[in-house]
Amino acid sequence: MTMGNSIAHYVAYLLLFGGFCSNALPYDYTAITDCMADPLRAQYNGGIIVNPEGNNGLKGWTTFGDVRIELGLSDKGNKYVVAHSRKHSYDSMSQKVFLLKDHFYTFSAWIQVSAKRNVTVNAIFKTNEGYKYGGGVVANVGCWSMLKGGVSVDSSGFAQLYFESHDTSIDIWVDSVSLQAFTKEEWRAHQDQSIDKVRKSKVKIQILDNKGKPLSYTNITLQSNKIDFPFGVAINNNILTNNAYRDWFTKRFTVTTFENEMKWYSTERSRGKEDYSASDAMLRFCGLHGISVRGHNIFWDDPSYQPSWVYNLSRRDLKAVTERRMNSIVSRYAGKVIGWDVNNENLHFNYFESKLGLNITKHFFKRTKHFDRSTTLFINDYNIIEDNRDEKSLPSKVLQKIRENKGSLGRRPLIGIGVEGHFDRPNIPYMRSALDTLASAGLPIWITELDVRGPNQISRGNTKRSTCTPSNKRDSNLVSMVSTRLLQNVFN
Repeated sequence: MTMGNSIAHYVAYLLLFGGFCSNALPYDYTAITDCMADPLRAQYNGGIIVNPEGNNGLKGWTTFGDVRIELGLSDKGNKYVVAHSRKHSYDSMSQKVFLLKDHFYTFSAWIQVSAKRNVTVNAIFKTNEGYKYGGGVVANVGCWSMLKGGVSVDSSGFAQLYFESHDTSIDIWVDSVSLQAFTKEEWRAHQDQSIDKVRKSKVKIQILDNKGKPLSYTNITLQSNKIDFPFGVAINNNILTNNAYRDWFTKRFTVTTFENEMKWYSTERSRGKEDYSASDAMLRFCGLHGISVRGHNIFWDDPSYQPSWVYNLSRRDLKAVTERRMNSIVSRYAGKVIGWDVNNENLHFNYFESKLGLNITKHFFKRTKHFDRSTTLFINDYNIIEDNRDEKSLPSKVLQKIRENKGSLGRRPLIGIGVEGHFDRPNIPYMRSALDTLASAGLPIWITELDVRGPNQISRGNTKRSTCTPSNKRDSNLVSMVSTRLLQNVFN
């Protein structure tokens, strides 16, 4: 190969993969959460997927596992791929794709299943690094559900895209499949475009004299005293006596969550003996410094985190003490907090449902609104944006839970979504797609407990190595060693 040819090939590579951001393909933020009679067209015309809408028969599609595939046809003439006679969870249609390292892939597909409702279907990529989950959705019979996700790889190579459902009695129908690559430069360009559109606006400043006439050639200085975007960290009652801790906190943050001081096991260590002295003092401190407080939490559905005296109560007594708990804490802090985590981590756990019935969380939401009508009530849980392998906290299941509780709150309910954000290694394209899906509900979304696993920066030079991840990972609210880049990727 001559030098000229080498340069030509290199330039061609840059044109293909270098990410000329000024002409970058726009990111499609669309996420449909309604179950539709017909699927929409494939995003990005399918991206690198061959025959994304089945218009060319089964071209590009093959089998994965012990299964049969065929082309389906609706009454309206819509074509789709069907996987039937499934024997294993992974038996499905499949397509071979080539994934490039240092690229972010956004994925979408429309899914329907036969015979049943509320069946979880996942999209998975079998790569040379192992199995990468692209996302999942709760699918139904008789209508199409949009699965939106994302994936990235550490090394370039071929991968097999396939779909998985643990219910082998159902057929999986797939249509309008899309897999679109973006370079990191293009991804960042999308973020900048969103920031310019949503976070920036022009401000006109005019200086007038005492007669109301504009002054020319006047020097002015602008100083930002407080950020408008809510940014916070958890605190504990040491904030009341530790001056260094207090100064560090008040100079940086606009919102906080109390680590334990509002939780039931802290305010009522013995039945009937309530003590709000710590949370009262912390709330007063935050009020003096203009710091907003999230109410975390009224109840926690994890059986491991109840007051010790609760476990031996009868059903009748448990019902009575939960009513007293709601009346006590919500009435005490009504209008003083900016949000309530009503029944924490209710997607993963069901302690109160197992004791008081399947509709108890609806009742908790209804009663909380009765005591505090002006404060947003949150569904708060983990792995919603962190881990797309966790079927319990798929974005579609979050919205399903929202719909269940929203109905008990009457007209114009104040309800929000809390995503905890306990990351090992962030899956950036999945995070964005999950936020797209959640945002489709038009509700406030808060990242409530952001932390990232990593090496302990203080003791890295020591012989013994440790991590910055707290021993109780899910209950850690402290933002620790979070890179600016991660925050930009999350919030944009």
